[in-house]
Amino acid sequence: IGGAGAGSVGGAGSVDWQKHCVALEMQLLRFRLQAGKIRELLAEKMQELEQRVTESDQRAESAEKRVHVMEEKLKSANMLQPSESENSLYRRYQELTNQVQEKDAVIKRLEVQLEKQILVRAQEAKIIEEKAAKIKDWVTFKLREVSSNTAGSIVVTIPDSKTHSYNYHLAFSLDHIHLVLSAGSSLPQYPSTGPFTHLIYKNISVPVYTTLKGKATQISSVPLHDDDSGSEDDSGSLASLRTSTLGPDRKGSTPGSPRAVKRGVSMSSISSESDYAIPPDAYSLDSDYSEPEHKVQRTSSYSCESLREPEMLEKSGYLLKMGSQVKAWKRRWFILRNGEILYYKSPSDVIRKPQGQMELNSSCRIIRGEGAQTFQLITEKKTFYLTADSPNILEEWIRVLQNILKVQASSPVPMETTAAKPTMRGWLTKVKHGHSKLMWCSLVSKVFYYYRNQDDKLPLGQLRMREAVVEEVDRSCDSDEDYEASGRGFLSSHCTLVVHPREQSPTYLLIGTKQEKDTWLYHLAVAAGSSASFKVGTEYEQLVGNLLDVEGDPDSALWRSESLCFCKDGLRSPLTTLPSEALQTEALKLFKSCQLFINVLVESPSIDYHTSLAQNALQVCLTHSELQNEMYCQLIKQTNRRTPHNYSLTQCWQLLSVCVALFLPQQHFLWYLRQYLQRHADPKSEVGKYAVYCQRSVERTLQNGEREAKPSRMEILSILLRNPYHHSLPFSIPVHFMNNTYQVVGFDGSTTVDEFLSTLTQRVGMRKPHLSGFALFTDDPSGKDLEHCLQPSVKICDVISKWEQALKELHPGKYEGTRIVRLTYKSRLCFRAQAKGEMDRERLLLAYQVNDEVHQGHFPVNKELALEVAALMAQVGSALISPSCNSPQPKTQQILIQALERFYPKRYKQDCNMDQFRDLSECLATKWSVLRGCSASECVRIYLTVARKWPLFGAKLFSAKPIPPSSVEQSQVWLAVNEDGLCVLDYTMVSHLLVMYSYQSVITFGGCRDDLMVVVSQTKEQGGGKKSVEKLVFAMAKPKVKIPSRLYC
Repeated sequence: IGGAGAGSVGGAGSVDWQKHCVALEMQLLRFRLQAGKIRELLAEKMQELEQRVTESDQRAESAEKRVHVMEEKLKSANMLQPSESENSLYRRYQELTNQVQEKDAVIKRLEVQLEKQILVRAQEAKIIEEKAAKIKDWVTFKLREVSSNTAGSIVVTIPDSKTHSYNYHLAFSLDHIHLVLSAGSSLPQYPSTGPFTHLIYKNISVPVYTTLKGKATQISSVPLHDDDSGSEDDSGSLASLRTSTLGPDRKGSTPGSPRAVKRGVSMSSISSESDYAIPPDAYSLDSDYSEPEHKVQRTSSYSCESLREPEMLEKSGYLLKMGSQVKAWKRRWFILRNGEILYYKSPSDVIRKPQGQMELNSSCRIIRGEGAQTFQLITEKKTFYLTADSPNILEEWIRVLQNILKVQASSPVPMETTAAKPTMRGWLTKVKHGHSKLMWCSLVSKVFYYYRNQDDKLPLGQLRMREAVVEEVDRSCDSDEDYEASGRGFLSSHCTLVVHPREQSPTYLLIGTKQEKDTWLYHLAVAAGSSASFKVGTEYEQLVGNLLDVEGDPDSALWRSESLCFCKDGLRSPLTTLPSEALQTEALKLFKSCQLFINVLVESPSIDYHTSLAQNALQVCLTHSELQNEMYCQLIKQTNRRTPHNYSLTQCWQLLSVCVALFLPQQHFLWYLRQYLQRHADPKSEVGKYAVYCQRSVERTLQNGEREAKPSRMEILSILLRNPYHHSLPFSIPVHFMNNTYQVVGFDGSTTVDEFLSTLTQRVGMRKPHLSGFALFTDDPSGKDLEHCLQPSVKICDVISKWEQALKELHPGKYEGTRIVRLTYKSRLCFRAQAKGEMDRERLLLAYQVNDEVHQGHFPVNKELALEVAALMAQVGSALISPSCNSPQPKTQQILIQALERFYPKRYKQDCNMDQFRDLSECLATKWSVLRGCSASECVRIYLTVARKWPLFGAKLFSAKPIPPSSVEQSQVWLAVNEDGLCVLDYTMVSHLLVMYSYQSVITFGGCRDDLMVVVSQTKEQGGGKKSVEKLVFAMAKPKVKIPSRLYC
């Protein structure tokens, strides 16, 4: 027994050595490949430099020829004009000679560079060859050791995995629509291409949604193209493609069936839908040289001694793939092997030609979809949209693909979900364990993140800066002995910082310029909490750091330091550390703008001058976030210990009051601002009141986040003309309703649309927007009949500012500030469930909004019903008269005409002559007189009862043109979106329903190029059976495309 146990132990050891030997042989092969690439690059570089030398020789020869020609010309000129001065000719000769000498110097310099490059490349190649030889010797030695041991056996067990089937019934989710309502539509209700649309809604690309497990899930944030996710399997019939997901389960050979075995399919390859089993010794280990960052992600350490677990690099199983032409899900058997993916209809078809394949290389990317239910595999040629039967299977596929691609799957959600923003960011060369790589780095709070490129959402790794040691080194220090021996002296020209987190090995950062190095050193030291241990930053920053060390002691002499207090002399250098000369210059310009705002008295004729100065200065800070700390330091310095009872001091505090609502300083400057405001807060003095307001505004900005746009004219005037301390909500604006009334609502600089509507609904006695279906809209600055629905998270001040900016762009030089944005509160979506608990105010406004649809011809009513509802609305709007059909008075006749103009459909009045119009007035008076004594609320109830009898009551209508081939034959139709589905209506007759698609039949919808795409499935026969898939494409204006997709998602 003991002998057998020893044999098994020896066998296990031999297997382990063999695996390491295989891994080292692969590393040796990669080193050889890298050496070959270096030789090729060296040859290309030498050829390029030799070509440049040849070209320089040719230019020198041509220059000599020109000199010879000039000499000949000079000789001929001397022969023709012997009296001409020889001095000018001699100077010309000297100039040509100097040019020739300069070109010779350039040639020599290029030759020296070529020799240096050849030497450097030779040294690198020598180092690589030495490393390869050492590895080869080590592998040979280990193989000898292995051969002396007893060979063992490996038993591989394949775990069973149960197959899960899901019934994808696409039931309409009312809760999900309410969630979309609360999120708000980000585009106008009507087509708009003006500047206001692009200012408020920067990205108007239309996303694409699919229905998974009864929910609308976003699979792409941009419109699809016809060639996306293309493959050979798209040529089959649509019915058969859809059967596997929409119809009954397909009957076929199950894993392990005799049919599968007969076809030669490996039992191990089809026994599990989630795993493709391979021996452990076939796994490949990552190269520490090529991608050291991914080891950091998996081990949270840079330790070279600890080896990682083997990574699964092969897999097979069922996935759902979206088709190319018709965007429907198709169930396919995927096999991942040898760096490529093949997919078939079923496991039994693997011996046949695959329906498609995907080649995986370094250019491939993985992007997770919304809710982690789908993912995109983006290759060089196509984009594949994939999903799995369960989240666990999906994660397994993504993990295997990541192991192969050596990249991290990015997420559409930004990493920084909080209000924190990067203190510093930029391209740095990170050196770790002897390997250097250029990375995009970002310092957020006390964490240093590094990314593969600037667009990545998830970092490759991070360094915790708390209590880390940050130092500057005189040269490009090596992180370990291996790097010291690598001979990379050409990096010594860079500035170098070393970051040594606790219980981790050091990381070196190579920075291009001294200014960037100083900026990174300061911010890293502050994040690490070691800025006071050695002098970094400007004098102003050091003093603020010293104040932080004494916890802002009110009696400290540091508060009275000359550098922190007001000085009449202008700034000669910025108060904070900035990464470039351009920003330093911009900081001094910012100081001059602030001085102009502060030192010129605010008067009525010059108030627009101050408004423009404040807007321009703060816009610079919004554009260059590095200047935000500088802005606060300048304003605090200008107000600290300045002569009281001075208009300049008051105007400086006013500028600070405007600033705190837009953005806040970072790091310990925020602490400094709070301490400074606390020292000056005093409700008894004018300046103290501004400080109290600033305190409130700082807390509001911390709560709701920073702004996107510069302050509007209205916002600045409100601060300049009255002290905001006296009002908890210093700004106000009217909100209009559909019945021509309005309500004035107050707000502050950080109020969001959601908070604004909460205040509005409390005052007017209405339910919350997500219960009533109402939303806030703005008009368009162009003056067209367009409206824009606002997102709940958008800030009211940003909306006003962008609206003013768009108006100025539309009317340059003519803007007088007399016109302001018009806000309207009205219904965006109507659901039957919302009728329960409906309040009187909501019913009244909804009746007026429905009547507006009737007036525009978007609601089907005949002439008789049109008169009835017009009489009802006339009774709601005016109870001043009791019209008589026999003897209408002039005043009564005028009111009747106004009622017809406002409440009667336009299309019924277009061809009416005077007599017909008079008859309409008499008919309206007759019907109106019947309603004598009826209250407004009763009329509204009757009106809505009648209106709700139309099945599409509350639906939103959009004009669209079907793009052939299409089952809709009309050239133009109405698309109606309501809670039951998508309806296609006749354009000339709204009541005529052409076709309706329930949400259960919708597979995919969203943008397709610049159009709206809807993919639906329908049963061919009444008794059930196969289902056909149809793709409908409608041409619409691009801003208009997104609205229906958002409404019925």
